[in-house]
Amino acid sequence: MHTYEVLRRPILTEKSNFQADALNTYTFEVDTRANRIQVAQAVEKIFDVTVLRVNVINVRGKRRRFGRFYSQSPEWKKAIVTLKAGDSISFFEGV
Repeated sequence: MHTYEVLRRPILTEKSNFQADALNTYTFEVDTRANRIQVAQAVEKIFDVTVLRVNVINVRGKRRRFGRFYSQSPEWKKAIVTLKAGDSISFFEGV
């Protein structure tokens, strides 16, 4: 898998912004086939930082109702990346 295919998008919520400021951890949506080693290598290569730890979470799809019909939202994978003290990712700043 190519490096830029591993990371899909950053997750920008109140909780992830707090974690980025206080705990130096950043949250990304990643490809469902990616493992924690690929995620760490992708973050280090793209953002030029040092990764200490990667936690990967499989998010299950939820059952939704559209009128009288039911549908399933897609399943996806989330990665929480902890960086070395002093490193930061710039597009998370000031959000």
